[in-house]
Amino acid sequence: MYLATTGRRSDAPPRPVGVGRRVPGTVVALGAVSLVTDVSSEMVSAVLPLYLVLGLGLSPLQFGVFDGLFNGATALVRLLGGRLADRGGGRHRTVAGAGYLLSALSRLGLLLAGGAAGGIAAAMAADRLGKGVRTAPRDAMITLSAPPEALGRAFGVHRAMDTTGALLGPLVAFLVLWATADAYDAVFVVSFATGLLGVVVLRLFVPADPAGTTATLARPVRLAKPARTAPRVLADPAFRRVTVAAALLGAATIGDSFLYLLLQRGLDLPAALFPLLPLGSAACYLLLAVPAGRLADRSGRRIPFLLGHGALLTAYLTLLAPAGPAVAVLVLVLLGVFYAATDGVLMALAAPALPAHGRASGLAVLQTGQALARLVGAAGFGAAWTWWGPRPALAAAALALAVALTAAWRILPGRKVR
Repeated sequence: MYLATTGRRSDAPPRPVGVGRRVPGTVVALGAVSLVTDVSSEMVSAVLPLYLVLGLGLSPLQFGVFDGLFNGATALVRLLGGRLADRGGGRHRTVAGAGYLLSALSRLGLLLAGGAAGGIAAAMAADRLGKGVRTAPRDAMITLSAPPEALGRAFGVHRAMDTTGALLGPLVAFLVLWATADAYDAVFVVSFATGLLGVVVLRLFVPADPAGTTATLARPVRLAKPARTAPRVLADPAFRRVTVAAALLGAATIGDSFLYLLLQRGLDLPAALFPLLPLGSAACYLLLAVPAGRLADRSGRRIPFLLGHGALLTAYLTLLAPAGPAVAVLVLVLLGVFYAATDGVLMALAAPALPAHGRASGLAVLQTGQALARLVGAAGFGAAWTWWGPRPALAAAALALAVALTAAWRILPGRKVR
């Protein structure tokens, strides 16, 4: 198995003539599910930082711990979701559907919680658990449906459709708040209904057995328990390098919510306009997801992945400049470039190092390591903001990301690795 190199098609097999030019129907169907689900989830995500920090009065430290804690819980559940999806030779759609349904039901929890911190925490936990359960099986279905030489493009198409939902979600939230005079309950109701629609689309249009993968297995494969899954997949040196690099970079990522809060404070935006901030980064992500995936297939997936984190580092440095409309636009564009060059590309980089019957479990280990690292990054930045102030905290975050990027450049080598 080969890891990324700097040469042409270094980590992607040569594409046979006529192969990989069409995106498989399963990938498009999964993209539709993600589109609808992201409309639901981003409606809530767009207003939640504002609701918690400005509405309920949480400090940046409390918000960082709050957000990082639930992301950490999501990470651990990914291992279980991956194992359940692989066990028996192909339960990917069933496990993913359970995760989508749990996230949809969490919107009712936010509605019933009122302003109670415990109720909000339980609803957020349910949402993140649902996301943790569904992510690895969904990404595994994409890798099992598309040829290896076209994984970057397949993930690019899926992420573009996913980002369309992320683009529409904040806009819908803004319209609902405008129409209801800032009634957050109305946002939660619309989000719940939209989330249920995503579950229906998954059931009707995504095949239970992507690309006939279960039929290709001689017998159902029983994987190790989650505690033993990580050592097994990390024994592969190529996959281990990708996982370590992703974790290091994740630990130096402060989280989108903090970036949006910094922009809101720097520009002194009205609260009603806060949900519109993610639109800029989502629009850029939407435009670049497919080109970035195709570029990764052609030139190697290592370089786009690292350059994407370079764009994030530039966004941090830009935020240190005096606030203004130009700074805000540039930060949002760079954030979109970061996601386009890293999100799906990371999955396409890691998937060829994993066997088909353990694909979901392996991707779950990768995603778990990255999410746990981001827990540390979110909590650390929140503490630094509370103790030092936003600008020194941001400068420290930029330095940490520069160090992590240098380390990742060395961990993901520029030569072929067995």
